[in-house]
Amino acid sequence: MSAAQYPAVSVIMPVLNEERHLRNSVRHILEQEYAGEMEVVIALGPSTDRTDEIAAQLVAEDPRVHTVPNPTGRTPAALNAAIKASRHPVVVRVDGHGMLSPNYIATAVRLLEETGAQNVGGIMHAEGENAWEDAVAAAMTSKIGVGNAAFHTGGQAGPAETVYLGVFRREALERAEGYNVEFIRAQDWELNFRIREAGGLIWFSPELKVQYRPRPSVKALAKQYKDYGRWRHVVARYHAGSINLRYLAPPTAVVAIAAGLVLGAAVTPWALLVPGGYVAAITAGSLPAGKGLSLKARAQIPVALATMHMCWGFGFLTSPRSLAKRVIASRRPSLAGSASSSSETV
Repeated sequence: MSAAQYPAVSVIMPVLNEERHLRNSVRHILEQEYAGEMEVVIALGPSTDRTDEIAAQLVAEDPRVHTVPNPTGRTPAALNAAIKASRHPVVVRVDGHGMLSPNYIATAVRLLEETGAQNVGGIMHAEGENAWEDAVAAAMTSKIGVGNAAFHTGGQAGPAETVYLGVFRREALERAEGYNVEFIRAQDWELNFRIREAGGLIWFSPELKVQYRPRPSVKALAKQYKDYGRWRHVVARYHAGSINLRYLAPPTAVVAIAAGLVLGAAVTPWALLVPGGYVAAITAGSLPAGKGLSLKARAQIPVALATMHMCWGFGFLTSPRSLAKRVIASRRPSLAGSASSSSETV
């Protein structure tokens, strides 16, 4: 394609307390090897750090960067607000702690054209900046950590249920009426489900890679994965038939381990083989996952794996039905819904 044939692109970013990574993330966008016109729309949540100050600096430094308010702090509301404020036919989602590879946008635009997909995406390439984050990154990119999810572990290009972040045709987002603002988490999966239900194609390609910075502490990782499990159960209630065995593995493990501990203490020590077997499995699984990492990082991989599994499973099991009722009550997602008055934040 000639430079004139490259479609203009809008990059949308929901941000909240991203002072650590925002400038670098935007730099990776502005330095893309892409010949078409581009804009960056940052939706600013109620941050308590220097995120707003850094965003203002970025706007002053480059006319391609704009900001819009997101007073709720909720990710789907931020995304809808940024979509509404943007203007180009291709919409690229990037998070404030994600770093695009140099040819990410050019490759995604080419794949949209080649495949006819409504949304294309690739690999969530987790990389840490210290021993703990390295351990989490290893867990998040291993099959023992996340199963066969291609956008975590890689795989062949082809149709997918969902992809990481996503590069969309604007018409697909408008037809779906944007993200459902009730989904605090799992809003990507839920949107992609609706696009597929309407006959659209979601395409995964390992050519697309985004560096992702893991959560910086056990507490933050635990909250992240508890929320993932909680909201994935809401998706299952909202969209019948959207669950599979991979998603049931963590809650099953939580129940089995809890039962093993209780029975081991009250009935027979043989029951402790269940939690003991789990510890042995994640310890053994952490060895190949930690190849090339420091000893300190390798030692923390089992902790990261257990945190991810147990918190996801616990969140799934304890997900209140009231969440699904609230989602069903809202029923129709809408780009106009980006000004939701809820105070929940992510």
